[in-house]
Amino acid sequence: MKRILALVLALALVLALSCASAETALEKVKAAGKLVVGTEATYPPYEYLDDNAQMAGCDIWLAQQIADALGVELVMQDMAFDGIIPAVQAGQIDLGIAAFTVTPERAEVIDFSHQYELSEQLLIVKAENAEVYATKESLAGKRVGAQLGTIQSQLVESALPDSELFELPTYPELGLEIKNGNIAGCVVDKAVGESMVANSDGALAVSAFAFTAEEASFGKAVVLQKGTDDLLAAINEVIDRVVADNSYIEEFNKAKAATGATGE
Repeated sequence: MKRILALVLALALVLALSCASAETALEKVKAAGKLVVGTEATYPPYEYLDDNAQMAGCDIWLAQQIADALGVELVMQDMAFDGIIPAVQAGQIDLGIAAFTVTPERAEVIDFSHQYELSEQLLIVKAENAEVYATKESLAGKRVGAQLGTIQSQLVESALPDSELFELPTYPELGLEIKNGNIAGCVVDKAVGESMVANSDGALAVSAFAFTAEEASFGKAVVLQKGTDDLLAAINEVIDRVVADNSYIEEFNKAKAATGATGE
């Protein structure tokens, strides 16, 4: 009798685990009543901390639109940029929204949503060097910065092979290195670079150097764990809507104005 009871309990456990594993990503989010999103909040206008130390920016707005569409609470987690994709892979967070650029290499380990924004890349330098560092030749042998674990790091290595890549965790840190003369400049998304310049009290400028469109025109997308197809479909519905009705670009422009990223 004990052996039969043990067998019944074991079968019940297997059935329970099977049912649990059959729960989809979207069902898990709805059952939890919250959407946990990882970001790195030092990247205005996409994501940053406002004057009240609250997360703000067009990517935070997008995260809220997704949570609202799913009918759940939004929970944002601020973390190192290069830790977001591993956290998505491990299931520690549901999504990563941090101006992620779509690349084939990343697509091998995570899934991308539809793209919601396309960004040019700028080289930010000391104000007096805006015309000095205007060519690839002028940057040869110079240290050029990028945020650790980003597509900008890859861009420096591919488009500026004669320069030395210099990485730090955040762009505020890179901006300080430029001001101190420790690096020639840093490569960054257009709106973020404009914000860095606008908030530098005249110390920084956009270099006259320009990448070609083939080298650097990067689409932004949400990152998810592979196999979360129903959650991905729900997110794509939201992205398609906010792109089609221009509400994302409106929030993008508001965030640019709020952080000084006007380009003027």
